[in-house]
Formats: sequence, structure tokens, C-alpha cells
Amino acid sequence: MSDEIAVVSSFSDDEECADAIRALHQAQVHEFRAFSPFPSEKIIEASQHARGQGRSLVRFWVLAGGITGILTAIAITFGTSWEWNLYTGGKPVASTPPYIIIMFELMILIGGLSGLTGFFFHSRLPVFEPEDGYRSRFAADKFGLVVRCGEGDVSKVESILRDAGAEDLQRETIISGGVVHQH
Repeated sequence: MSDEIAVVSSFSDDEECADAIRALHQAQVHEFRAFSPFPSEKIIEASQHARGQGRSLVRFWVLAGGITGILTAIAITFGTSWEWNLYTGGKPVASTPPYIIIMFELMILIGGLSGLTGFFFHSRLPVFEPEDGYRSRFAADKFGLVVRCGEGDVSKVESILRDAGAEDLQRETIISGGVVHQH
């Protein structure tokens, strides 16, 4: 049985970390996680490019929520009018123009809430336990890159990270999601 190895590297600035992500992408290594003390546009762009991610999928959550909101408003407004028929001066029981306001409001409300849910889902938030390989210095002054690979690829990954400017490299053996041994 070959264990999975996590190579933990730290960088002094975000440009070096982004260069390492690009180099990993060129070497066809895509199992990594980047940590930074502040949101870095360079790291985000390099990560999205390396993983082949384009635009965010949250927009589909918002679309589904908006459609659900409109359908819910139609069901509530027309259903309520037809259930309790209130005839007033020969006007229709279900009149569409006043219901458009309710449809719009529910579309915005449910679309916004589902967009927020999609954001949390795709961002993998909240994080209750730190990721494997996370170091507290990644939240203070260093940029971190944790690359998961097989035992045979460790030397290649370490070489790529050193060439990109990694200050510190450490290996961790991982078995079923938990760190077993640090090298």
C-alpha cells in the first residue's frame, strides 16, 4: 500500500507562490491547497488557471434560487386567490399585476439566499478544523502551498517547489485524511 504524501512549502511573497502553482500546472500536478495571510489575486488566478476553473458556479445557484422564488410566489399568490374566492365588484379573482411585486421580491430573496449558500458550499466554508499541512505562519507572514502526491512524485514536486523559490519544505505522510508522520 502506498501512502499519500503532502509536501508543505512556504514562500515569502505571493508572486513566488503563484509561480509555484503555475509550475505545478505545467507538470500536471493539480492536487494542492494554497494558504495566504491575505487574499492574493495572483494566487487565486494561478489556482483557477491550474485547476481549469473559469467562472464561479455560484451564479447557477442564484439562477435556481430566482426561478424557485418566482414559482413559489406564483403558487402562493394565485393559489391563495383561488382557495379563498373573494369577488369584489366583478374584478377577476386572481389579478396578475399586483402579484408581480411579490414575484419580484421572492425572486430576489430566495435567489440571494441560495447564492449565499452556494458561495459557502463552493468555498468549503466554514472550516472547523485546519487543513492537513496548515501552519499558523501561513496566517501571519508566509504563503503556503500544500501539494498532495504519491511517494514516487515527491522528489519531482519538491524540485518544482524549490525552483519556484520555496523557503521551507516538509513532508507529511497522510493516511485516510489524517496526518500520520512528519518527515
